[in-house]
Amino acid sequence: LGAGRGGTLAGIMGFRKLACALALAAGVGPMAARAAAQTPAQNHAGDTTVAAGDTATGARQLSLDEALRLAGASSEDIGIARAEAERAEGARQSARSLYFPQLAASVNYTRTLRSQFRSLEGADTTTSTPGPPAPVSCPVFTPNPSLPVTARLDSLEQAVVCASSVNPFAGFQNLPFGRPNQYSVGLAFSQQVFNLRTIGQSEAASAQLRGARIGVASTEAQLMLDVTQAYYDAVLSDRLVQIAEATLEQADTTLSQAQLAKQVGNQSEFELLQARVTRDNQRPVVIQRHADRELAYLRLKQLLNVPLEQTVALTTTLGDSAATSGLPAQVASFTAAAPNADTSAEARAPVRQADEAVAAQRGLLKASTGQRWPAISLTSNFSEIAYPASGIPSTGDFLTDWSVAVSLSVPIFVGGRIGGDVHSARAGLASAEQRLHQTRQLARLDSRTAETQLAAALAAWEASEGTGEQASRAYQIAEIRYREGISTQTELSDSRIQLQQAEANRARAARDLKVARTRVALLPYLPLANVPSTAAGAAAQATQSAQPLEIGPAPAPTPNPSAPAGTRPAIQAGVASP
Repeated sequence: LGAGRGGTLAGIMGFRKLACALALAAGVGPMAARAAAQTPAQNHAGDTTVAAGDTATGARQLSLDEALRLAGASSEDIGIARAEAERAEGARQSARSLYFPQLAASVNYTRTLRSQFRSLEGADTTTSTPGPPAPVSCPVFTPNPSLPVTARLDSLEQAVVCASSVNPFAGFQNLPFGRPNQYSVGLAFSQQVFNLRTIGQSEAASAQLRGARIGVASTEAQLMLDVTQAYYDAVLSDRLVQIAEATLEQADTTLSQAQLAKQVGNQSEFELLQARVTRDNQRPVVIQRHADRELAYLRLKQLLNVPLEQTVALTTTLGDSAATSGLPAQVASFTAAAPNADTSAEARAPVRQADEAVAAQRGLLKASTGQRWPAISLTSNFSEIAYPASGIPSTGDFLTDWSVAVSLSVPIFVGGRIGGDVHSARAGLASAEQRLHQTRQLARLDSRTAETQLAAALAAWEASEGTGEQASRAYQIAEIRYREGISTQTELSDSRIQLQQAEANRARAARDLKVARTRVALLPYLPLANVPSTAAGAAAQATQSAQPLEIGPAPAPTPNPSAPAGTRPAIQAGVASP
């Protein structure tokens, strides 16, 4: 190496020149060595697995397809949407049930404690005056014109006396009035023949059921997009942490070189301080990147319902080739199985839900105006009635009572209730139509925005291609130039910043392209995004058409066998007024 300080410094510099020249010729530098040390999952594109070292830590290996499957199986939002669809199905069944016959059975027992007919039951069958008892039954008076007048008067007086001595209500003792025990077993049948209100309510319930089913598919698509975005955000945060740590490592290397050069007197204290400040400024960046990664993983675990303390290793990478054009298997199967793949505004799920909301309001308007039309129904009551003196009746004690009736109901005066219902229904229809028009406009804007974002993401991805390799090569040259004293530390720092920015831009471009392609694939089923505040309420109303209807079906007919057939009210299978 030579003798003395000058010879030692010259020898060191000569050795460094030779080593750097060999490294530059072989293409091996700090960045190349770091790239060579990376796993295949970090260097190649596609959905590959990360380094095998992650399995040794006990972390749960999680791919994007598995994440989508876990989210779909445990999502509360999907469960709520399906419950709303079930409730809409129940409302539709309730509305359609009025088209079918209504049959109800009843068993009644009545115990009379005190009756208004009690005095008649206790009347005596004999006269109250002393004398011979009058006969229980009087002979039939038959006038005989051939008898003398005196004999004819005597026979007439005897008939009158006999009739006055007998209980005039004795013939009513076998009737049900005032009996202490009464048993009845009956069936009541009713069938709507014509009721326009029922038709309108059934149409409204069917429209709301269709809207609820669209909402289920929309919720599933939104969950897939959210999970995909959260997953790639976590993968991007991993990549940004690697870039920040590599940049910190480069700054440490530069600081070590500056310290060595300062010791041998080749650099000033200013350059040493500049290298130390550059290194120290990179440490907060690394800390922030670690915090961002922790938050991204927490968000992903929350969507997947994975315990927050569980360690997760993501096996699907961002990739660095044309393989980024592929969609996750879960998303591809969902879009292939769904009946609608059109991305036009009319095919969007919010627009279809708003259209079903208009159909539901039209059905409610028909139901409201249908109250003014006559309602025709057919009813029938069949009952077996027994009035035993005491105890349980026998089979021979029952009497049959069966009636059939056809009823026509026409509202004449209801105090303005029908007019108010019609006015409210028309206002609801007008509001739903305006929401549909507004949702169409927002859907067109949202579709155009999604297509623009996809085009921008693809352009950014293509623009970043090769930039990282060039920036890495430029940093290697700048590092050699700095070690040789040809360039300054400012040039080296600029090259390092450009390398960091190029790698980060490439990773973000890959993430944005994957998310944008997933969103466009799911666009027909997604809710509206970036809705303006002035239209937020309208869009929310348009996408929530699964609210239950205020349908009041007529209760099952209840027979009243104890009442005489001629005094029973006709049972109408109509719709109860709200």
